[in-house]
Amino acid sequence: MSKRFGGRFSPDNLLRNNLPDQPPRAALPPTPRHPHEGRPKWITLAASPFLLGAFFQGATGMVTDLAAFGLVASGMWMTREGLVAQAAFEARRIARKPAIPRKLFGGVLAGLGIGLGAAEPGVWAEAGMIGAAGLALHQLSFGLDPWRDKGREDVDSFQQDRAERLLDEADGYLTQMRDAIARAGDRRLEARVAMFETSVQHLFDRVRDNPGGLTSARRYLGVYLMGARDATSRFADLYARTQDQSARRAYESFLDDLERDFIARADRLLDGDREALDIEMSVLRERLAREGLTGAATRVAAEDRPALQSHEAQTLDQLLKMPFPGQKQPRD
Repeated sequence: MSKRFGGRFSPDNLLRNNLPDQPPRAALPPTPRHPHEGRPKWITLAASPFLLGAFFQGATGMVTDLAAFGLVASGMWMTREGLVAQAAFEARRIARKPAIPRKLFGGVLAGLGIGLGAAEPGVWAEAGMIGAAGLALHQLSFGLDPWRDKGREDVDSFQQDRAERLLDEADGYLTQMRDAIARAGDRRLEARVAMFETSVQHLFDRVRDNPGGLTSARRYLGVYLMGARDATSRFADLYARTQDQSARRAYESFLDDLERDFIARADRLLDGDREALDIEMSVLRERLAREGLTGAATRVAAEDRPALQSHEAQTLDQLLKMPFPGQKQPRD
């Protein structure tokens, strides 16, 4: 699995370090990552003998081994996508189950590939058992896909569906924006757009957790992102031809302002959840007060607690020997 270079002088690192000509940016939560996300590549590497040995056999053996390697590699790719989806599912408070059980399909493809690679004339049953064992080991290693929605018991399903449709449309704008900036041929600009996308994804998560805030975020997910996509497309075409640095500075300043607006909107949605919690607690306190229950336990505890009548006790033993109110002093 390839990994973006993240050295000291990489574009991502330069942007995160807040260069002198850039305003400081708010910290965003890290992207969720499954702890086993890197394992499928090692299984693909372990299946490489199928690929290497295919060219030293006849036509039938070559096709069989190439198909076996392709099935295992496809299964591991599907498994990795399932792990990514599971990490995003577990990081959200409210989430739908994945539409496709990717890890299950990945295990089936890997099992078929292992069984096909072990198949020989007359030993098809043994090859099938090897493939079934590979599927079982895959499920034990990577687990099952989420099969139920999470945190949707008290959420309006209609509002949640509206939010998902709008988020899918907004994610399409981000994809078009990413494709457009790639035409500029500048890795630093691509990294800057990637950071802006992270800020927008932060708002996506807030809308998923609080679908009731969809109305206030609709302009950001529709009109503003559409405008950002159009501005990025025009800038990329202009910059690819002219390398105009003033246009570049204006575009980066535009992204800075837009990014701060998106982060502020996400924070306001989070504050809305806090306000809803405060309202719920205040309503409960008012109901308890009307029923005469507020502070009842505190008053009972205060009445039963013996009062200290003297300040002469200097030790714990002396304090315990002091009489309670109404209790007679024992005679020596």
